[in-house]
Amino acid sequence: MLKVEKLKKSFAGADGPVPVLRGVDLSLEAGHTLALTGDSGSGKSTLLHLIGGLDTADSGHILLDGTDITTMDDRARAKLRRNSIGVIFQQFNLIPSLDLAANIAFQARLAGTYDADWTDELTRRLGLADHRTKYPEQLSGGQQQRVAIGRTLAARPRLVLADEPTGNLDETSGAEVLSLMLDLVGDTGAALLVVTHSRDLASKMERQLHLRQGVIER
Repeated sequence: MLKVEKLKKSFAGADGPVPVLRGVDLSLEAGHTLALTGDSGSGKSTLLHLIGGLDTADSGHILLDGTDITTMDDRARAKLRRNSIGVIFQQFNLIPSLDLAANIAFQARLAGTYDADWTDELTRRLGLADHRTKYPEQLSGGQQQRVAIGRTLAARPRLVLADEPTGNLDETSGAEVLSLMLDLVGDTGAALLVVTHSRDLASKMERQLHLRQGVIER
C-alpha cells in the first residue's frame, strides 16, 4: 500500500544543494511493519517527513494506495495526513490546553472518524482510563507517549509513521509502549513504518532496512 520510487531530496547549503536522499526505493504492504535504521544524518527523518506529506521531494514518487503524494499541493497533502496517515513523534506533541481524553479524540474528530467505543477501548488498553481528566503536564513521559499513540490510532489511519517513538523514554517504559503500539496497530490493520536508532526496537518489526548516506543498503 506504500511504494517509494527513486526518491531524492536536497537542502540548501552554503556551497549549494546538499543531497540527503539519493534515490530511495522501498515498499510496505498493509498490515505489515518495517523498521528504517541508520546513523544520524542518514536521511531517516527526512524520508519519514516526505512520506507523511510534511515536506516535498525534489524528484521521485511516493504512492499510497496508488495515489502519488508527490503530485499533491499543500491542501491535498494536509487532507491525506488528516484522513489516512498517522504520525507518532518522539516529542509527543500533545496539546497542553486539552486533557487526556480530548487529546486522544482530537485527530479522529478532525478527520470526522471519531468512534466513542474505539476511543474508549484505546484509552483502556493503553492504561490511561484513570487519567482521562489530566493534562499533559500532569503525565509521565511514558503516559504522554501512550496518549500520542492513542491519538494517532483513534482515527484508524491506513499508514502509521513513528519517528523514534521510544527515544525519550527509559528502557522499561519504552518496551511497554512499543508492545502496546504493535498490538494496537495490528488490530487496526494499518501498515507501520518506524524510524529508529535502536536495534532492539528494529528487531521487533517484520522487516528492517538500513539507510546510509541517503541510500537504502541492499
